[in-house]
Amino acid sequence: MPSYNRVILMGNLTRDPELRHLPSNMAVTSIGLAVNDRWKDKQTGEWKDKANFIDCEAFGRTAEVINEYFRKGRPIMIEGKLRLDQWQDQSGNNRSKLKVVIDSFEFVGGREDGPGGGGGGGQRGSSAPRQQPSTQAPDHPPHAAIEEEDIPF
Repeated sequence: MPSYNRVILMGNLTRDPELRHLPSNMAVTSIGLAVNDRWKDKQTGEWKDKANFIDCEAFGRTAEVINEYFRKGRPIMIEGKLRLDQWQDQSGNNRSKLKVVIDSFEFVGGREDGPGGGGGGGQRGSSAPRQQPSTQAPDHPPHAAIEEEDIPF
């Protein structure tokens, strides 16, 4: 039976990225993503929102770039695959959690969005990310000179 495991989400980070390294020294970044569902209530005619909170992980260079340029509250668009983690807790109960493993991402919003913005560029690909030119660099303090070769995408 054929199967297809792809997820595309756009939302805001619920917390600052958490960077750690595996014993192999590969970078892993964990983020929380809030994605809203919006619908119109048939009885009242009002628009209603419900937030969905999704845990995501990125590996390698993708993890490093997300950790460097994104902060809590900043928008991001991600593409990846679902992964089910299963374990036993200290009480011996079986636990599981569905998360998204990020293969690529895009900066969303403009420069006015702050450090997580940047617009235009993006990190694409999986094991060997393809670099894309960007016309805008992420915001930096006014005293920092930004050279074109310093831009990571």
